[in-house]
Amino acid sequence: MTKNKPGVEVRAVRWIARHPQFVAAPASVAASLIELGPYSTGGIAAGLALTGVGWMRAHPASFRQHATPRFRSSHRRWVRYHGRRWHNLCYACDLVKEDRRTGEPRFPRVLRVSSPTPSIDRITVRLAPGQSLRTWVDRQEELAAMLNADVVGITRIKPQQLVLTVVHGNPFVRPVPAAEIPEDVADVNLRALELGDTEYGETWTEPLIGQNWFVHGAIGSGKSSFIWNPLRAMGPMIREGLVRVWMCDLKGGMETSQARPLFYRWADHVEDEDEETNTYAGEAAMTVIEDFRDTMRATQVELSSQGVRKFTLSKENPLNVLMIDELAMATALSSRGATNTITKLLSEIMTQNRSTGFPVMAYVQEPTKDIVPIRGLFTRRICLATTQDSYVDMTLGEGMRQRGALADEIPLDEEHAGIGFRVDQRSRNPIRVRGGHNTDEDIAELVRTCSPQPPAAGPRLTVAA
Repeated sequence: MTKNKPGVEVRAVRWIARHPQFVAAPASVAASLIELGPYSTGGIAAGLALTGVGWMRAHPASFRQHATPRFRSSHRRWVRYHGRRWHNLCYACDLVKEDRRTGEPRFPRVLRVSSPTPSIDRITVRLAPGQSLRTWVDRQEELAAMLNADVVGITRIKPQQLVLTVVHGNPFVRPVPAAEIPEDVADVNLRALELGDTEYGETWTEPLIGQNWFVHGAIGSGKSSFIWNPLRAMGPMIREGLVRVWMCDLKGGMETSQARPLFYRWADHVEDEDEETNTYAGEAAMTVIEDFRDTMRATQVELSSQGVRKFTLSKENPLNVLMIDELAMATALSSRGATNTITKLLSEIMTQNRSTGFPVMAYVQEPTKDIVPIRGLFTRRICLATTQDSYVDMTLGEGMRQRGALADEIPLDEEHAGIGFRVDQRSRNPIRVRGGHNTDEDIAELVRTCSPQPPAAGPRLTVAA
């Protein structure tokens, strides 16, 4: 049978069209040698190299954000996902189709490789004729083994194209210690509270001023790290009355009851009607949240009367932080009246709290709209180990799982507790992070050293579970 294979010159033109850099770079060097000579060309090359090294040394964060992923992506494409290596992988995983007319093998084609972080590769692949998404999903484990990857995620992005998200290794070989408690108020930075480490081996911080935090994770994923580490990071300010924490522990008070002296207001969850107070599940939290809203309104009035657009932190005007764990007990699993009221209160707070110093921090096991109808109002989001792949995009934003945030593949065990993903605000790429692990001794230290002395003024709501 006659083979209808394009000529070598046609294939060469197609390859150059797909990889213009391999023609442009040599052509530029050749032109420079002809026009400027070897010494000038060498000087230009040395200058560019020195500029790159200077950039890397002077501002490593921007170099890592813009330059490093490009170099890493190019290197990995040609070393891991090109030529014979890619063909051998396709043969081993039975992903090669034979052209029935010519008998030639038809390979899936790698269109693009990006490596946003050291441990994550995203490979855009055009399927071979006759293949489907199911063809690749059925060979997911074989692909992970051949790529020496911990996890391989497969997502269809358009007809005949899919993305392989390849995760290599666990950068957190041991638990991250709890965040250090600063020595003094001057050492606290509310725009960069320490939470743990990033996969780059750097300290992970998040801003609290002007933000609302949303932390999602399944049972056992380590959400408590993101209660205690922020409290430790701003501990001296709590002690001095510059920060007041309003805590709603709606899981029976088991998590935070030992730290009640630390909180300005505290409420837990009530399973049944309390005969003495007639308080139902969710209503204790509703009282705290309503008082939080009223205090915010009073602050707005005071700032307006002073002609001030933003609050200035002081003992007279402290930062008020509302923490809700578990949010679903307030917004979905309480009485209808309580859930409607709490949802409206939180909507009002989070649309007006940016300039008044009243941030909200919420923790939830299920991030669906039925459970968290106000999900879009949270500005900082963290996704820990979860039970469903759809929950990743619900938490971090559309397409984040495809970009590499495979939180549904994180094992739910102690070895991986506190590991999750957050989104870099500049590159919009997910980054693996791990929150510091807090022991009972760490919590006791926090309460002992940072509880307000004398106790913070203001009423406390004490409802027995």
